[in-house]
Amino acid sequence: MKRKLFSVVFSAFLTSFIIVSCKKEKPVTGESNEVVTAKDGAQFAVDTLNSKVEWKGYKIFKSENTSHFGIIKFESGDVTAKDGKLQSGKFVADMTSLTSEDLKKDAAQMEKLNGHLKSGDFFETEKFPTASYEITKVSPLAEGDYNTVLDGNLTIKGITKQMQFKANVSVKDGVVSIATEPKDISRKVFGVEFQSPVENGVIKDEITLQINVKALEKK
Repeated sequence: MKRKLFSVVFSAFLTSFIIVSCKKEKPVTGESNEVVTAKDGAQFAVDTLNSKVEWKGYKIFKSENTSHFGIIKFESGDVTAKDGKLQSGKFVADMTSLTSEDLKKDAAQMEKLNGHLKSGDFFETEKFPTASYEITKVSPLAEGDYNTVLDGNLTIKGITKQMQFKANVSVKDGVVSIATEPKDISRKVFGVEFQSPVENGVIKDEITLQINVKALEKK
């Protein structure tokens, strides 16, 4: 009798566990989002001479005295806008253009750092010459320093992850301007895992990126 009772109770428990487990939401994986932005509207091409990604990397701790900073140029990009509002966009960065700005006065050191950042220790630009950001969703912001939230897929070294930026977006007189917030991202999730010897100073995992885009309406 006790054995039968145990079997009944255990079966009921197992059934309840399965039902509850099936109802649980799937964990967020951080993988790429489906692109749901609209493509209809006026078409704009990224002005590669006046657009850039600004980057900053840190050593030991976040401080202006222990960081390197620079820019990455864009190779190409397209933007769609309708009724004065951003609809969609994809920007392709030329990773071979990556350069440090803080070492401009020391050409030898700048060349050394640029070479290291482009090597297999970091961004491996010979194998992965481009990176990209594709907007998957555009949402207005009513308060704060920025007027728009951009959800999108950031691809670096062939690895794509979801990435959200707050941004100031302007669509006016045939020009789309997008200036994102400075955003800390983890370099390790994109396969950039190099760490220097401790005596040379610990390199922080976070890299700060800021995207500045100017796009001109296609005629």
